[in-house]
Amino acid sequence: MNHKITNFTEGSIPRHLIAFATPMFLGNLLQALYNTVDSFWVGRYLGKQALGAVSVGFPIIFALVAMVMGITMATTTLVSQYFGAQQMDRVHRTINNSLVLLVGMGIVLSIVGVNCRDDLLRLIQTPDDIFPLASTYMGIFLTGLVPTFLYNVSGAILRGLGDSRNPLRFLAYATVMNIVLDPLLIFGFGPVPPMGVAGVALATVMAQTFSAILAMSYLVRHSGLVRFSSDWWRLDREILIQTFKIGIPAGLQQMLVSFSHLFIGSLVNRFGSTVVAAFGVAARWDQFAFMPSMSVGMAVSALVGQNLGAGKDERVREIVKWSILLGGGITLLVTVIVLSIPATLVQVFTDDVAVVEAGVTYLRYIAWNYIPFAAMFVMGGVLRGAGDTVATFIASLLNLWGVRVPLAAYLSSQPHLGIKGVWIAMMISPYVGTTMQAIYYRTGLWKKRAIVRRNMLKEH
Repeated sequence: MNHKITNFTEGSIPRHLIAFATPMFLGNLLQALYNTVDSFWVGRYLGKQALGAVSVGFPIIFALVAMVMGITMATTTLVSQYFGAQQMDRVHRTINNSLVLLVGMGIVLSIVGVNCRDDLLRLIQTPDDIFPLASTYMGIFLTGLVPTFLYNVSGAILRGLGDSRNPLRFLAYATVMNIVLDPLLIFGFGPVPPMGVAGVALATVMAQTFSAILAMSYLVRHSGLVRFSSDWWRLDREILIQTFKIGIPAGLQQMLVSFSHLFIGSLVNRFGSTVVAAFGVAARWDQFAFMPSMSVGMAVSALVGQNLGAGKDERVREIVKWSILLGGGITLLVTVIVLSIPATLVQVFTDDVAVVEAGVTYLRYIAWNYIPFAAMFVMGGVLRGAGDTVATFIASLLNLWGVRVPLAAYLSSQPHLGIKGVWIAMMISPYVGTTMQAIYYRTGLWKKRAIVRRNMLKEH
């Protein structure tokens, strides 16, 4: 077993949490940098129509890959619980299953996405002045789903085993590659013609493919985690059922998120390309604000999964306490920074006065939801680690479709509010989801959902 794999069932919880979450935080930082570099070059040199074109397709892409995100979450949960229980045969079977499943889903979604992208862009009322560029960007971007999925599932496998450093390393190489390729493909160099927005998409696909090759090479050649045999590609029925039991609610939750983004995006699109561009660039800073608590929440899933698998429930309470202190404290600092210098942050991407003004308004509302989101990420991490993704699905349903979507639709239709109505709804809604998850956590019912515990009951 590789030396980077960590047993979280023993030792200091805060030390484990910090050591494991830090590489994931740096990875999320790199991922945001990855996207931010795209926005920088496009916003600074190609104009606000190009910037809007790159931004407008993300809710659609998110919707297409939502179920896959659920499967990767299920992979981390199963691997961590089986590893905590030292059921290594099930660890290997889970890994093979996930790789085969994700490749198949990547192929299907690439074909569907590329062929249906124009219909989807029309569905969310994409402004006419950015439609052709948005279609071009999405058409190229969606061809890279298979390598994207392979990298993500490889990272999920390694995180379940306590290794968050190698996924960071692979992402770092890809980010550097993307930073180098962006200006070369956008503006052209030597025999490479200037490609504009298409160059941004192609640079992303090439970098994602590079990270996938690195991740798969590590799994196959160095970790000893992938077992190849004459039937390694066959799906294991038992593992498949467990993966879907966890992954489908988690995927549906991501779909709720993505469809709410699509709906919110369609509301934003009604206010024109200036607001679309402002939404796209200002929301980039949301990624940085959410990073600390998202990283801690991902770490919590692995720590909780291993400790529940090993039957050490008492350590879970300590994990939750330390994760809330860590994630919440950093997020509070980020909130203060965003509220203090919103104009400076938006001006990183554009000097367009109208875009900056609209982006500042967005940040002044949205920054107030960073803290409840931090708590939600931690609670969600605990429940995912236990394999209880139904509760997080219900919380998201109420948060997004019980509050955010209908409230945004109503408030934005009020003449005195307009686009501010959307921002107000987005600011308020996470308080509902956080409250729901906190109440459910206090019941302790999630502990009974642990996969390993159910397997042990069956076997005895």
